[in-house]
Amino acid sequence: MIDFFKKLPNATQYPIGIEWPILKKIPLIFVIGTLLIISPAAVIYFKNAVISAAQYKTIYICLGALFSYWFFVGVLAIGCVLIMIMKGPGYVADAYELPKEDKSLEGKAK
Repeated sequence: MIDFFKKLPNATQYPIGIEWPILKKIPLIFVIGTLLIISPAAVIYFKNAVISAAQYKTIYICLGALFSYWFFVGVLAIGCVLIMIMKGPGYVADAYELPKEDKSLEGKAK
């Protein structure tokens, strides 16, 4: 089989930075943040038989904050993974043959 990922012979691999500790803490950050954000809505929803309009508004605000929080945690995880990829070894790209130059076209206005 063809070796698709050929590493550059003199590629520098950088040491681990803060991205690994953050990436390892993301599940904990996700769970704790989710519980903190959704707790007011859960209390309203489970303690009241009849929910008023103001309480519905609180529930909807909590849900909006929850989805925004999940989005930001996902962006943080993607950023950590991208930094890990960028700090890794370099790879040889496929060769791209350039077209032949036409010297007669040089100096002519387009």
